[in-house]
Amino acid sequence: MPEPQRFTGFPPEAFAWFAGLRDDNSKSYFTAQRTTYDAAVRGALEAMLEALAAELGGGGAVKVFRQQRDTRFSADKSPYKTRTYGLISDRPGTLAGLYAEVSEDGLFAGTGYYALAPDQLGRFRAAVADEATGPELERAIATARDAGVALFGEALKTAPRGYPRDHPRVALLRHKSLVAGGRRAPDAGGIPRDTALAHARAVWDACGPLNAWLDAHVGASDAPPPPSRYGARRAR
Repeated sequence: MPEPQRFTGFPPEAFAWFAGLRDDNSKSYFTAQRTTYDAAVRGALEAMLEALAAELGGGGAVKVFRQQRDTRFSADKSPYKTRTYGLISDRPGTLAGLYAEVSEDGLFAGTGYYALAPDQLGRFRAAVADEATGPELERAIATARDAGVALFGEALKTAPRGYPRDHPRVALLRHKSLVAGGRRAPDAGGIPRDTALAHARAVWDACGPLNAWLDAHVGASDAPPPPSRYGARRAR
């Protein structure tokens, strides 16, 4: 069994690889540049996530997602994603995964609750609207923003049904998911190991109060998982 790759950072050729993929998103390019992808892009990202998971006490599972796009239901038939991303999930004591992505624009690190089931969304909105727990969330978000972390997440265009449009936290009530993250751009030397690790740690640490709030007031869904997008899975 091959030795795991040691994380040494994201070299300049990783970002050159993404620039090349932008200009030629084809199987021929991907195949010709596969060695760079395996070592400097996917391999480096997986090694970084493994290193960070070990720092966290070894808890959690690391997964890097496949580069190929599913084009069956898309008008865009380009075969490859223009970013490579992965996750540390199943962490003890929290439902929030730790996400990292590398692309031509650099290294992005984020965390939060990426998707909310209907029961989770109900609890989220109730806690946002509550005059005790709502301001707690605002303070947690302010902590993240003070560290240069931005708030993301799918949101409605107006207040959800049952909540006034002039609610003081209507912008948060509109959210259907809540995640936060920040990006570190590469320089001429790429992104060295210590810089990449420090960036991911800083983002995730700044989002600690946000994740704690989500775990305390939203938590896991009690609903069964929805059927597959491509039809019900066959029973085994």
